[in-house]
Amino acid sequence: MRTVRFHRHGDPDVLVVEEVAVPTPGPGQVLLRTELVAGSFVDTSVRRGDGPFGPGPLPSSPHGEVVGTIEAVGEGVDDAWRGRRVAALVFAQAYADAVLADAAACVRVPQDLPAADVSVLAMAAPVAMAALSLGRFGPGDTVLVQAAAGSIGHLAVQLARLLGASRVVGAVGSAAKLDVVRGLGADAVALDGDWTDPVRALVPGGVDVALDSAGGQVTADTLEVLAPFGRLVVYGAASGTLPSIPARPLLAGRSVTGFGIGTWAATHPAEAARHRAMITGWLATGELRVLTSDVVPLAEAPRAHALLEDRARVGRVVVVP
Repeated sequence: MRTVRFHRHGDPDVLVVEEVAVPTPGPGQVLLRTELVAGSFVDTSVRRGDGPFGPGPLPSSPHGEVVGTIEAVGEGVDDAWRGRRVAALVFAQAYADAVLADAAACVRVPQDLPAADVSVLAMAAPVAMAALSLGRFGPGDTVLVQAAAGSIGHLAVQLARLLGASRVVGAVGSAAKLDVVRGLGADAVALDGDWTDPVRALVPGGVDVALDSAGGQVTADTLEVLAPFGRLVVYGAASGTLPSIPARPLLAGRSVTGFGIGTWAATHPAEAARHRAMITGWLATGELRVLTSDVVPLAEAPRAHALLEDRARVGRVVVVP
């Protein structure tokens, strides 16, 4: 079978397609025959070796949100799982004809929904839902979503609306993405200028909840547009810089919470399951739309990463065997 790896850090062309043996699932694992894998912008900095946590060990491989059918199960996994269509977050060799996944991370998905849509159940949509929950979002709240045209951001905009936000403001990296975010039901502002004043004009009292995946200066600026006792949830550092939190805005009762999907799923299993059920229902009715910008063959993995790095991109990049 084919898998994608890289043996040195660098540009997308360091990704190479290699022939390897089909792996055997170990205890608690399953083997998925890949239908589709959704790429992650985070992986581009891991590949370059310039992410906020520095270069990782080599050789390495992209991770991703995989949709596939379970072909084999490891020790401790019910054999009834064979043949099930699932979505799972896969951390190693996710760009492959077949992948290993932890059975506990697999989410059963409907057979009649497109793979690109149900792939969001592995990570992207649960991250958006959990971030809103950690921000103590409630109906009638105002919400600011950074990177609102991105893989997670475009889902967060819609979920905030579906959950009863009184106003959603989507911040995007360029004016070219404004209409896309407006089409999802949000007011939109661009980060390529002074964006804090337009946010204040839209929500004069400040936003109640803000979701930030950018980090760096964006995090500090986002704190400034929160309402008194507003809540900021930081779930990424796509800018390449970890945020430094200034103390002054916190004196107005504003708060900052960090988020990681692994910790959340382990500590809030019942709420995580409830979120997945809600998201699946909205996908089935079409109330939640998944924006896919590009579908790339596995053999062209470098092109998938080039597209992920293209800041003009809207929505998700997916790879198919």
